[in-house]
Amino acid sequence: MKLNHKLSLAVMAVLSTHGASAFAAPADEKASGLEIADIVVTAQRRSESIQNVPITIQALTSETLSQLNVTTFDDFAKYLPNVTTANLGPGQGNIYMRGLSVGTLGTQGSGSVGNFPNVAVYLDDQSTQLPGRNLDVYAADLERVEVLEGPQGTLFGAGAQAGVVRYITNKPKLNVTEGNVNASYGTTAHGDPNTAMDATINLPLIDDTLAVRAVIYDDHRGGYINNVASTFTRGLNNDYQANVKGFVYPTDSVVANNYALAGNAINPLSYQGMRLSALWKINDNWDALLQQTYQTMNAQGVFYQMPIGSEGQPLPPLSVTIFSPSHTRDRFESTSLTINGKIGELKAVYSGSYLVRNVDQVADYTNYARGVYGYYYQCAGYNGQGGGKCYSPVSQWTDTEKNIHQSHEFRLSTPDDWRLRGIFGAFWEKQQVDDDTEWQYRSVPNCNIAGGINTNCFLPVSTWPGANANNPGVRNSSTGFYDDFQREYTQKALFASADFDIIPKVLTFTAGTRYFQINNSERGGDMGSFYCKVFSTPTTYDGPCVNGPGRVPYGTNLNQQIPGNETSAKGFRSRANITWHVTPDALVYYTFSQGFRAGGFNRGSGQVLPDANGNPQYAKPFSYGSDDLNNNELGFKLNLLNHRVEFNGTVYKEDWKNVQVGFFCPACGLGNLTFGTNGPQYRVKGLELQVVARVTDGLTVTGAGSWNKSELINSPSLVGNIAGSPSLGQPITTWYSKDSSGAYTVPHVLQNLYGQPGSPLANSPPQQFNLRARYDWSAGDYKWFWQTGFQHQAHSYSGAGNGTPFEMPEYTTWDGSIGVSNGAWTIEAFGTNLTDVNKSLFTSSTQFIQTQSVMRPRVLGLKMGYRFSGK
Repeated sequence: MKLNHKLSLAVMAVLSTHGASAFAAPADEKASGLEIADIVVTAQRRSESIQNVPITIQALTSETLSQLNVTTFDDFAKYLPNVTTANLGPGQGNIYMRGLSVGTLGTQGSGSVGNFPNVAVYLDDQSTQLPGRNLDVYAADLERVEVLEGPQGTLFGAGAQAGVVRYITNKPKLNVTEGNVNASYGTTAHGDPNTAMDATINLPLIDDTLAVRAVIYDDHRGGYINNVASTFTRGLNNDYQANVKGFVYPTDSVVANNYALAGNAINPLSYQGMRLSALWKINDNWDALLQQTYQTMNAQGVFYQMPIGSEGQPLPPLSVTIFSPSHTRDRFESTSLTINGKIGELKAVYSGSYLVRNVDQVADYTNYARGVYGYYYQCAGYNGQGGGKCYSPVSQWTDTEKNIHQSHEFRLSTPDDWRLRGIFGAFWEKQQVDDDTEWQYRSVPNCNIAGGINTNCFLPVSTWPGANANNPGVRNSSTGFYDDFQREYTQKALFASADFDIIPKVLTFTAGTRYFQINNSERGGDMGSFYCKVFSTPTTYDGPCVNGPGRVPYGTNLNQQIPGNETSAKGFRSRANITWHVTPDALVYYTFSQGFRAGGFNRGSGQVLPDANGNPQYAKPFSYGSDDLNNNELGFKLNLLNHRVEFNGTVYKEDWKNVQVGFFCPACGLGNLTFGTNGPQYRVKGLELQVVARVTDGLTVTGAGSWNKSELINSPSLVGNIAGSPSLGQPITTWYSKDSSGAYTVPHVLQNLYGQPGSPLANSPPQQFNLRARYDWSAGDYKWFWQTGFQHQAHSYSGAGNGTPFEMPEYTTWDGSIGVSNGAWTIEAFGTNLTDVNKSLFTSSTQFIQTQSVMRPRVLGLKMGYRFSGK
């Protein structure tokens, strides 16, 4: 289905024109209940109608979430134009808004060296950001999900550079007993069935004083990815050493197979959790809310397909060939306290939270054997002409990550009916990330050193003080390289925002700013075995890897390399709005806002890109700094035809400066480790439209669409930065590799790694839109409904710059449901991805073979619900 931005705009225009011309409504229609229900949000830290907030907001209420049958971010992201994700599975990626993405370099090691996301995810007032791993909150008993587009740095701080996703939970209600139970069963095309259950109860304990609320959920989703039985043979055409370097592998090489792991539907997914909250009304002016949340996500297998298998064979859809067991176990617990009150005329709010998140992940890495250096860890006695022996290519990486996140905020605000209104606050947060990642790809035999100990000669226990932040013990014998870091991040901030009614209820000016100070530090190190492997026979080698001529540990101890090892940032980020109520139901606004995010660290500062004399020209930086975003947008929000139509629109321009970019390009002479820098500048221009229309008493039509254009404005070069080098301070355009004699005589052109001016950002589709209709009617004691809709996303690219990004094709999906309710009972049949579309949402080669993260195939299900309430 070929769709473009002209059609998306036409759909919005036709719908809005229909709303303006076809309704001949009597004057008392608003009183008849045909008006669209108002949505109250807290995007500006005060409760107000979404139609009065001068920024672009998308809000999914609890009713909408239930109607759409969505419970995770991946479920409902397709209903959010200008919002995309890039991940290899649940909780393994980042969220992007308005296309502000340069791509991702993979999940492994992201806790150590990944950059912080530029879209903040909040659970109520608690920030949950973590590099490379968005918190996948299960949407049970939520009041709403707020999606705030554009920089929100003034009120939400670092990490809210491009926008904010806020999960707002339902709070306990005083003097009300209510609850609900929902259960569903569904089938997954080409896979296993799904079951889900959730239950909520609200109980008053002391009249007018104390109430508690609890929710529990258990969701099991069947797998749909098949692991095809296959072997893995070295030296195929897609093998770098054999194909590019002409390397002939030893004839005595192990051929691996995955027969023990082969099977269908290898990726079942489950969410289990609970939330308990208590509300204490202390007196007429003060109350306190205490909330505790637990959640466990267990994702088995992988959530991508491979077009090509391990032997170069084409694979059918929804298939892979993996050789190591894979899983992701992601669990978190959160404790939060919110106190609301009044100090004189001022409203006071304190919110504090403490979150602990643990991630345990194992992933297949067997295709590393085809990479630039895979043979080094798995072959012995080789001579490049077929001699020696290669051992098993089967390998994996493991990541053990712990995140402790504590935050506190106190704010004061004036009454909402003052002509000059203000909000003032102080914020403090501290985050600690413990990350230990092992790449377990060594398969050559262990060696016997003094004392007859059978050990991993590649990787002895480090003698560097503090080089291991989390695990000072002996590593797995198959480990060839590891990261072991502890990262600390602290932010202190003061913020203020004021609104002044130039003309009461007509023209309002808003200005705000945030002063922040960020300290970002890291300790620990990494270690590998490169440059220290010495063979004596085809199957053994001398060891261990110790200090000595030509045999030095390969790695970095950041504690020694950078005393203190800190990056810091401070300054102001501001916003300003002018809001004009042309009529009580027509708002026009202009907004300027700024966003930022903190910098990060690299594993070390290796020297690369040798010149014709073999002298390196560039030292990779130990760290990279913050980047910044300036946003200008002009928008309108209209309530038409006695509130039967809401029509909102935004035109925006965003300038993203000093953008953080990650590189992984061994073939470019940049070494075999990822590293980050700052450099390019991008500009994004776009348009977004939203419409809701009550066409008749029972029929509601909802649509939203976006058009987005991103382009690279500047394209800086890597500049020589090594003292004494002839290229010091000069753009690096050429580097040299060795010839057969070992001399640096083979020149290579270093293309501009940041890309060509005018090239687009990653994960930035030029068009996204959705349209859905719902019809409700009554027949006797029964209330019936049907709902249907589609979502469309245009093509996009997996990366930005001069690499080899993959193009993800456009797609359109359809969903639908039909149901009936009688009193407290509801039953409905639903379907998602009804046309069973198989398209890549994110294409990657971080596992040294192309992988395509795909949407869940068609799901058909039946859902039943029961709810009750009373005094």
